[in-house]
Amino acid sequence: MFRALLHKATTLLPSQCAVCRAWPSQPVCGACVSRFAQPVPRCRTCALPLPDGVAQCGTCLLNPPALDACFAAVAYAYPWSQCIAQYKFRQQVGWAATLAELLRHSPWVEPALEQCDAVLPMPLSPERLRERGYNQALELARQLAPHKTQAQLLLRTRHTAPQPSLKRAERLCNVQGAFAVEPLQAASLRGQRLVLVDDVMTSGASLFAAAAVLRQAGAAHITGLVVARTPAD
Repeated sequence: MFRALLHKATTLLPSQCAVCRAWPSQPVCGACVSRFAQPVPRCRTCALPLPDGVAQCGTCLLNPPALDACFAAVAYAYPWSQCIAQYKFRQQVGWAATLAELLRHSPWVEPALEQCDAVLPMPLSPERLRERGYNQALELARQLAPHKTQAQLLLRTRHTAPQPSLKRAERLCNVQGAFAVEPLQAASLRGQRLVLVDDVMTSGASLFAAAAVLRQAGAAHITGLVVARTPAD
């Protein structure tokens, strides 16, 4: 009941646009979405911006990640970085609906959700979950595909330092062995099409490490979905 009331309060009632302050509006008005969320060409496996007509970045060509596809709605820049910070660090969980809607209407995201067998949120360690109070990736996944979201299949096996504070090489080491598949449900992943959901993708180290574990368990196709992608390191 509380979740339903929260959804009504944050998505159905009039509010002020967090960007241009228009009233009445949704948390981000249509004009601001049109202005700040225009699709751009991106690498098909890591979502970095690329020149038009280029399908994959050089890094992914040299070292293909375990993801078959990766889609990002926007760049991690104004105004989305501020919106995500409110959602992620200031306990404003109501942003999940707005950010999920932004992601859902990005090119190729809706087909990925329709074709997949399960949607898996990137898991948090117990320490991070206690610190934050909720898993922001799980809340996004529930907004994107509530009937396909499975939060217990992919596990975080150990606490790690925050990725944004580390250099690229350190990020790769930081997440080694940090993910695992729930042993009692591992067999259910064989041959499945999966979608991995997270809020922000920086180097991709965490998403790639999680995807590699799912691939080892037999997943047939893995798509990464993130709200925002940072520039290359």
